[in-house]
Amino acid sequence: MTLFAYGFRPFFLLAGWFAVVGLGGWLLIFQGRMTWSGGLPVTLWHGHEMLFGFVTAAIAGFMLTAVPSWTGTRGFGGWPLVALVALWLAGRVVFAMAGSVPYGILAVLELTFLPALAAMIAPALLRSRNRNTKLLLVLLALWAADVVFMTGLRRGDAALSGASLTFALNLVLLLITVIGGRIVPAFTANALRQRSHEPILRAVPWLERLVILAMVALLVIDVVLPMTTWAGVIAVLAGLAQAARLSRWNGQHTLAEPIVWILHLAYAWLPVGLLLKAAFLLGGFSWAAFWMHALGAGATATMILAVMSRASLGHTGRELRVPPIMTVSYLMVTLAAALRVFGPAVLPFAYGQLITIAGLLWMASFLVFALVYTPILLRPRVDGKPG
Repeated sequence: MTLFAYGFRPFFLLAGWFAVVGLGGWLLIFQGRMTWSGGLPVTLWHGHEMLFGFVTAAIAGFMLTAVPSWTGTRGFGGWPLVALVALWLAGRVVFAMAGSVPYGILAVLELTFLPALAAMIAPALLRSRNRNTKLLLVLLALWAADVVFMTGLRRGDAALSGASLTFALNLVLLLITVIGGRIVPAFTANALRQRSHEPILRAVPWLERLVILAMVALLVIDVVLPMTTWAGVIAVLAGLAQAARLSRWNGQHTLAEPIVWILHLAYAWLPVGLLLKAAFLLGGFSWAAFWMHALGAGATATMILAVMSRASLGHTGRELRVPPIMTVSYLMVTLAAALRVFGPAVLPFAYGQLITIAGLLWMASFLVFALVYTPILLRPRVDGKPG
């Protein structure tokens, strides 16, 4: 079956549709039209499902596709992939019913997916001694964060579960920093060469090291000294380092290529979100209060949309050029994030209205992706190659 011929196909499809369904459910709950009876504030359900539902589906699709390329091994498909998809779906179903499912069943079904994903990709990475093997540690750490969340759920400890989501988001931002730091300049250079521009994208070794170290420091400080002055100082350092890194990638020369400039725009939310975090923690500025959504709805979601829309074309043998409607999708997800982050401070709308408008725009963006890419992901490669 074509859908299970390669890892990106089912998981990018699931990520796209779950972005619509999951956020739609959150908006209904926010408006009081639905309830979630998991025993924790519903905002934590929302954060959990965005991170451990939407984001992990996208991560799985990326890793199951990238690992064969990194290691020169056969792609992941067939019944093992079907089983992995079933585990992800089981987790989403039981978590939606958390208040009525015995905790033991809930925990087993929710916490099985990430170890299964790691077990699937680990042999190829370990046998080849690939430099990306350390990404297995990211999956393990994400799983540990989910374990902590589930512990908080069992105890009714909202603070513990909330801290686990912050840790998980920081892990995802570290992943974006590492992977984005490779693919954004590489794809930009390729695009500039095709347009007869000689790319000048020189990496600065000390800056590359500083960016990674700053993001690791952010991960640590948000565990030991969260929401403190020290966390704000680290956020300033990380934000400025990320901005300096991004400035060297010549994104201003990619405006004619939506499939490229969206990568730069997605990455730009990283320094924006980090500097907003610093402004809030160090200065208490109310206009910076929604920094977490700049990093989640902005950096994370936009990068996922950018990578899925590009990888789905490349790995199905299609030209790397998105249809105009996908440019609209890129703009909608950007506007949604901007409204969610800055709207409460600058627009004369009630907070609930802004949440609804931003949420509907975000859903519409991923609905466009899902409608455009579902046929692509369900059909064989156009060049006749396997996968």
